[in-house]
Amino acid sequence: MFEDIPVDVGIIYEGERIRGSDMRIELGGPREEYKFELVQARGMDEIEDGKVIIIGQDISDFPERTNTPFGLIIEVAGKEVEKDLEGVAERRLHEYCNYIEGFMHLNQRYDIQMRISKKSFDKGFTSFKHMGEVLKRLFKSELSFIEKIQLTFITEPDLVKEWYSKALEIYEARDAKARGMSDDDVDVFYGCSLCQSFAPTHLCVITPQRYANCGAISWFDGKATAKVDPKGPVFEIPKGEVIDAKTGEYVGVNKVIQEKSLGEIERVQLYTTFGYPHTSCGCFEGCAFFIPEVDGFGVVHRNFKGQTVNGLNFVTISDLTAGGRQVDGFHGLSIEYMRSLKFLDADGGWGRVVWMPQDIKERIQDFLPPEIVPTIATESDVADLHQLKSWLMEKNHPIVERWSEEPGFAPTEIGEITVPTLEMPASAFPIQGIPSGMGFTIILKNAKIKAEKMIIKADKRR
Repeated sequence: MFEDIPVDVGIIYEGERIRGSDMRIELGGPREEYKFELVQARGMDEIEDGKVIIIGQDISDFPERTNTPFGLIIEVAGKEVEKDLEGVAERRLHEYCNYIEGFMHLNQRYDIQMRISKKSFDKGFTSFKHMGEVLKRLFKSELSFIEKIQLTFITEPDLVKEWYSKALEIYEARDAKARGMSDDDVDVFYGCSLCQSFAPTHLCVITPQRYANCGAISWFDGKATAKVDPKGPVFEIPKGEVIDAKTGEYVGVNKVIQEKSLGEIERVQLYTTFGYPHTSCGCFEGCAFFIPEVDGFGVVHRNFKGQTVNGLNFVTISDLTAGGRQVDGFHGLSIEYMRSLKFLDADGGWGRVVWMPQDIKERIQDFLPPEIVPTIATESDVADLHQLKSWLMEKNHPIVERWSEEPGFAPTEIGEITVPTLEMPASAFPIQGIPSGMGFTIILKNAKIKAEKMIIKADKRR
């Protein structure tokens, strides 16, 4: 099927990571403001089947280790193709691109990051024509409703920027469709396992009020996907009995989560960051993170380049959140979920959010309680936790009232804290069953460890 492609293509390459030092080129990514991938439904007579168009420089035209603005438009047609299937096909790009040897695809929509390795480039993968050939064959063989397909690769900066704006409007129109529905209105949720090649224990649970973490699959998208590709990575999850409506825990969801994570994850609560929070891969649009000093939450998104109010950047917070783990106080999410009435509902919702980047606040403020909007700080308002605490009191954020109502809680006096160091005397002792000098691994499950300081010293042996 791919004999004419200069590199291998297959599922074995899913999950392959390409470091910056090993890449030939990066398409989109965090250094580029304008990037997108978009699938559009067309009439049968509107496109030329199999045509690959390149506008701008091709892969081989760029110097080594280049970053470039990038757009990919895929137009599909067929008797069964409809607008509701655009998001279905679009999200499969993540899977199909990662089948290519030496090709890494991360994220989705307007957050895409793609890398081609130097090794694959040296093998001859030097043109978007090769990528187009792979994608058109995979789409038509895997998604039977696609009868015709045409692909356009754009690296010309001005055109990428122009289409980026159009793409945002298209994404918004899709997202708006599910608004107004409630999780209580349906008996079935949907699961997505597309990201398990990167995070084997992660499974996205998609509900009317909780979009997929990547921001690319709504409940309607999940329904359409499961219908046209019943054996694919998106499938039905019967809700089952409600265990806790406030936290969003359901018998049916827990059952499927246990199966798909091979028992690693036993419970998931959809509307909280504590206890059994929804897991995350690394493709989420943003993260909610707990700020214990003020008993509130911050939210940061992938395109925020600075430091958050607690001194951490998105990459650091992302590392703490991703990997299919359940980490108290960290929660991967989509921007659309932030517009939902179920957003962090069990944790206090918007009455508990104290900080977020200015651009995200502006994007979603029409969906926030109007009295909350002026009380949430941004990077333009405060620079650190000292200023945040003062801001919250000055603006009379609802969290301030919570400080007095919550027994035993007081906002931390933020400053330099000197903690006396207690060091155990060095000692060597045998562990039964482990020969001297042999390494071993200790795995702690369901453990919570709190330490004021950790000291690691080299063992100075003669």
